Amino acid sequence: MSAPVTRLMLVSHARTDAMRTGRFPGDEPLDDAGQRDLAAVTDPPRVDRVLSGPETRSISTAQRFGSNISVEPGLADIDYGRWSGLEMTDLPDADAMGWLSDPAFVPPGGESLDALFSRVETWLSTVGSTPGRTLAVTSPAVVRAVVIVVLEAPVSSFWRIDVFPLTLTALGRRGGIWTVGSVAQKFV
Repeated sequence: MSAPVTRLMLVSHARTDAMRTGRFPGDEPLDDAGQRDLAAVTDPPRVDRVLSGPETRSISTAQRFGSNISVEPGLADIDYGRWSGLEMTDLPDADAMGWLSDPAFVPPGGESLDALFSRVETWLSTVGSTPGRTLAVTSPAVVRAVVIVVLEAPVSSFWRIDVFPLTLTALGRRGGIWTVGSVAQKFV
């Protein structure tokens, strides 16, 4: 008897104003270009369930892929705390360097990369025990963290993976082992 297979399709939410302008995001809607790109997705993948991060931008994107969406706290974007709305150049140099070099660094009122990775690893173990095809809409940060956790790469690899808006990352799990099928493929 073969082991059950879990197919996980991670979709990075469509574009927002913060992405366009290079700011740390808050809970914001899709911008006009993001809405147009999302409308252009004409052949969404067939799935058994659609999950979404709790942010407006993720939920709006998930609605293109299904009407029965489960909001998952484990798919939340990293919490940038008081940095939300700021550009990296707005930060003191020591904070910017800490953020880029120390995974334990916590933005004021926010969440460290270490905390994000811990949350993502917990979420992956839960979704990995669910056979079938799951589509999960989330932020680029969560998609990068998932890929790094699955590859068992160091957290420092976080800054070396590009995940663009409205892209698909495909993973599979059989017999307790995750594999990466593709990373950040464009829909449109």
